[in-house]
Amino acid sequence: MALQIVLAFIIDLLTGDPQGFPHPVVIIGRAITALERCLLPLCRNKWHERLAGTFLTVTIVFGTYLVVYMILRSFTMIHPRLGYVVSVWLISSSLAVRSLAAAGMKVLKPLILHDLKSARYNLGMIVGRDTEKLPEDEIIRGAVETIAENIVDGVISPLFYAFLGGAPLALAYKAVNTLDSMVGYKNERYLHFGRASARLDDLANYLPARITGILIVITALLLRKDWRGAWQTILRDARKHPSPNSGIPESGIAGALGIRLGGLNFYQGIPSFRAYLGVAKQPLSPNHIKDSINIMYLTSVLGVLIGTAGVVLINCVID
Repeated sequence: MALQIVLAFIIDLLTGDPQGFPHPVVIIGRAITALERCLLPLCRNKWHERLAGTFLTVTIVFGTYLVVYMILRSFTMIHPRLGYVVSVWLISSSLAVRSLAAAGMKVLKPLILHDLKSARYNLGMIVGRDTEKLPEDEIIRGAVETIAENIVDGVISPLFYAFLGGAPLALAYKAVNTLDSMVGYKNERYLHFGRASARLDDLANYLPARITGILIVITALLLRKDWRGAWQTILRDARKHPSPNSGIPESGIAGALGIRLGGLNFYQGIPSFRAYLGVAKQPLSPNHIKDSINIMYLTSVLGVLIGTAGVVLINCVID
C-alpha cells in the first residue's frame, strides 16, 4: 500500500491532472449535479432539504467507495498488476500537488510582470471571492490563502485516507470534498440541503488539518522560516477562522512568513470579513506566493514520508 501511494505522489508531481483525460472528481461532480436536480425539486421545507441533502451525501460518498472498490477488484481479477496500476492512478488523481503549485504560479507570473489584469483573472479561477478590482496585495493574499487551505483538501487529507484505506477511501474523501465545494454553502439554495455535506467535510478534514499544522511548523524549520511564529500563530489565530480546519494551515503559513492574512472579501458584491491571521511583520509581496508553494511542496513530501514510515512500523509490529 505504501509503495502505491509513493508512486501515486510521484506521478502527481510529474503529470498533475492531464488535460482531456477522464478525471474521477469530474465524474463525481456530474453525479452530484444529476442527483441534486432530482432531489431539490421534491423538497417543500427545510426538513425535506436536510433529509435530501443527507441522502445525497451518503449516496455519493458510499457510492464512490463501492464503485472504486469494484473497479479495482475487476481489474485485479484480470491481472493483479493491472489492478495495482489502476490503484496507483486512482490515488494520484486524488492528489493536487502539481495542480495547486501551477495555479499559484499562474497568479505569480503576471504579478512579476505587473500585469494585474491577468493576475486577477487567474486568481478568480481558483477562488470564490470577487477579484476584478483587487489591488496587488489583495491578489497575493488570495493566492497565499488558497494555497494554504488546499494543502489540507488537496494533499494531506487524500494522503491520510489513502494510507488508511487505499484508493477507495481516498476517492471517497474526494467525494466528500467535492460535495462540500458544490453544495456546502450557507446561502439560500444550499443552507439546509448542503448541511450534511459541509458537516461531513469538516469532520473528514479535522484530523488531517491538525496533522498539516504540525507538518507546516516542521517545514518552516527546515526552510529556515519562522517556525516558532508558525506554531504560535496556529495556537492563537486558527480558531478565529470560520472553518474549524482551514484556519490551521492559513495561520501556520501566515506565522511562518511573518505576514497577515484574512480581511475583507467580496462575494458577488456582498462584503464578508474574515478575522486576521498572523501579524504583518512585512508587507505582502509576490515572493510570498512562491514561499507558500515551497511550504506546500515540502509539507506534502513530509506527509508521504511520515505516512510510509507509519505503515512500515505497523507492518513490523504485526509481523
